[in-house]
Amino acid sequence: MAAPLTVDRHYGRAGIAERALATLREAKGPDAPITPETLAPIDHFHGRGVLATEELAVLLDPQPGEHILDIGSGIGGPARWIAYKRGCRVTGVDLTPEFCEAATALTAACGMADRVTINQGSATDLPLADNTFDRAYSQNVVMNIADKPRFCGEAFRVLRPGGVLALSNVCAGSGPPYFPVPWASVPELSFLATPDETRGDLLAAGFEIVSFRDTTDELRAAAARDRERVEREGLPVIGIHIIMGDRIREMRINSARSSEEGRTRTIEVLARKPV
Repeated sequence: MAAPLTVDRHYGRAGIAERALATLREAKGPDAPITPETLAPIDHFHGRGVLATEELAVLLDPQPGEHILDIGSGIGGPARWIAYKRGCRVTGVDLTPEFCEAATALTAACGMADRVTINQGSATDLPLADNTFDRAYSQNVVMNIADKPRFCGEAFRVLRPGGVLALSNVCAGSGPPYFPVPWASVPELSFLATPDETRGDLLAAGFEIVSFRDTTDELRAAAARDRERVEREGLPVIGIHIIMGDRIREMRINSARSSEEGRTRTIEVLARKPV
């Protein structure tokens, strides 16, 4: 009998860091520097890549010396990029063991082990102490989490009073998305909430809403262009298929189609834990 498909099995693949480094050196040369910038086409697990991380960092606004939490840190691309660009420390937590192993290896390859730490664990049971972090963020993670009140409550718990949480994620729209999508190969792994439900969960956890934007309309045209490019040209030499395999082509196309037809929506949120 086949093992049941779970979130960590959806994402997990052996040898991620080795493939990422080999691909980078093959494309850029054996002496190519290993930095958050050169790894960016591979290690930002988002359809819009490092651009989405840049926008999230502007919203979060981390300051030098602060301690930041990445909930659902993947293979560590955003954590390394934010620590590198903003002069802060970042702790990441991810459910998938293979992601954590790759994140730790790539962080060491970048010479950033003193500024980025990765922990294996669940976003609904963070292995972290209360009132620890100045700021936290989560990028395209909550779509895999059924217990969203628990997710919000855990983020609230580990933030210091006055700390903020930035979210960028996909929400439910007019109907189910086309599967497979990047966060779920089958409907049983997808847990989309509406924007109103997301707002309600944050408020119920104790957060104050600083800003809440539905970004669907402004991002839809870019998603359509990305779909057309992938359909016409296929996957680039360097990209997140190093993590997910060639199946990401169909996933990206389906994700764009779902957005274009209003089946999904995207939001960007900043919430604060009251002082």
